[in-house]
Amino acid sequence: MQKQKTVLDFQRMKAEGERIAVLTCYDFPTAGIMDQCGIDMILVGDSVGVVVAGHDNTLPVTMEDMIYHTKAVLRARPKALVVSDLPFLSYQIGLKSARMNAGLLIKEGGAAAVKLEGGVHVADTIKAITDMDIPVMAHIGLTPQSLHRMGGFKVQGKSEEQAEKLLEDARAVERAGAFSVVLEGIPMALAGRITAELSIPTIGIGAGPLCDGQVLVLHDILGLCSKYSPKFVKRYAELAPVISEAVSSYIADVKGGAFPEERHSFK
Repeated sequence: MQKQKTVLDFQRMKAEGERIAVLTCYDFPTAGIMDQCGIDMILVGDSVGVVVAGHDNTLPVTMEDMIYHTKAVLRARPKALVVSDLPFLSYQIGLKSARMNAGLLIKEGGAAAVKLEGGVHVADTIKAITDMDIPVMAHIGLTPQSLHRMGGFKVQGKSEEQAEKLLEDARAVERAGAFSVVLEGIPMALAGRITAELSIPTIGIGAGPLCDGQVLVLHDILGLCSKYSPKFVKRYAELAPVISEAVSSYIADVKGGAFPEERHSFK
């Protein structure tokens, strides 16, 4: 029987060279399926704002959204470690609100850890939250909540100056107490340098194969997100046509009188 995963398991996995598999998840049934498959970590990402709610970016996502979806995932009682994103404005204003909102994702949402974006400039925030005994996953490189500063969703760390800054960001979040760090949208070689230097696991998304683990958005790997198709995504299924065919067949059956039949009715 699969044991409940904790942050200590991910330190062990890094030490033993075991790759870490992470996916986003936002609901009860999907969480149950993922857990049966043996996923290591479930990230209740603020990407829910894009792939579920239809926003153009993650900025509109609220704490209420994150608590709602985290609770839905936890009702599946997954053995995977459940990490929940702190959305925009939930931790940037001050340490008091950052601690409170991190605590709410644990207390009300049921998450085992929280994730926030940024490097050196959020190190104090990471430390403040970890001082409450709440595990924190960091996130550096292409940080979607910073898209306006970055001029859009662009690869980070291509110049030597940017690379050095990201190395310092990685060191800073580790010193602050993060148990792992997401590396998003950075060159493969730089991700390898960061992974080799840090003692905490690195989880890549668009950062190449040299990270300790990988994370992707579930809707991307299932072919359900038509808004964009990043280069780093591998589609493992194309479910949009399957769903379209099922819905079209249902509509035709209802309009043609083929559904419901007697066997779908009560006596």
